[in-house]
Amino acid sequence: MTQPLVYVKADLEHAHLSSPERAGCLDRLADVAQIRFYDGPLDQDMAEEQLIAILASGQWIEPAFYAAASQLRLVARWGVGFEKTRIEVATEHGVLVSISPVHMNTVAEYALTQWLATLKRIHTLNRHAHAGDTAIMTTYEAEGSCLGIYGFGRIGQEMAKRARPLLGDSGRLLVYDVRPDIGELATRFDAEVVNDPIELFRQCDCVSLHMSGDEPLVFYEQLVEMQPHASLINPSRGNLVLDADVKRALDEDRLAYYVIDDPLTDARTIYINHPKVIATNHNAGITGASMARLDACAVDQILDVIAGREPPHVLNTDALQHPRVQAWRTT
Repeated sequence: MTQPLVYVKADLEHAHLSSPERAGCLDRLADVAQIRFYDGPLDQDMAEEQLIAILASGQWIEPAFYAAASQLRLVARWGVGFEKTRIEVATEHGVLVSISPVHMNTVAEYALTQWLATLKRIHTLNRHAHAGDTAIMTTYEAEGSCLGIYGFGRIGQEMAKRARPLLGDSGRLLVYDVRPDIGELATRFDAEVVNDPIELFRQCDCVSLHMSGDEPLVFYEQLVEMQPHASLINPSRGNLVLDADVKRALDEDRLAYYVIDDPLTDARTIYINHPKVIATNHNAGITGASMARLDACAVDQILDVIAGREPPHVLNTDALQHPRVQAWRTT
């Protein structure tokens, strides 16, 4: 009997990202399925007849692909971003979309590191030292400062857990989220809830953005409320912040730094060589340990659907009632 086919995002076979744990995950998958590495968007021409699951990259999946991939059961996103899976189309065709929410602490550590680095002006001091400028400059302490967390989901809470001890008794932790349990969560982390995100920008020495979505949330009107020494950290999505507005605010000395975990491409090319912009290539959630967890989570989800089981972390739970899912789901 021919084994089912699984597409796997290409960087899982890159030598510089290899590890025994990664190889072991791929071996487990290869025991029950054919593996084909892919790169780029998925369109109709990529829809193989035996394709049963995708360990998906962050590339677009076209509607025509779902229509043509008649045996496809699962798109397992390596990570938590799902905007480019076209989840509504997947649901319409009875394809499950899952995420791998197992690197939240890694992203929180990144945000915490950048918070401390911006307070200590590490990036500027490093640049000055390499330029031969030996002057010292005023920096800031975490203890007694005010930190704002915009978005208090799993990553925001992990950030709060790590930041609260560093703020000390005199420091303040402000949080904003529309979730109904925000008051209860704030109490748990000794934080203060604000009812409008503008208060984060107005009061905090640093704002860390932990939101999902595809539409901008941060504009010039909020940025001009920031104190000139304050910084904005965005380890979420570059498109949540209007780049032209950030550059304008930086150039007007309205804030000290903008940290973004995205490549400086497309609209973000305006930041290239900007002395107040710290960019990392979507690397906030990437460590050896986190990659092992992400690999294992996504591979286990694929093994579940091959065996006829419902995988964990399915986003489009409505699709579970689709006749196509009911036909293969045994448990």
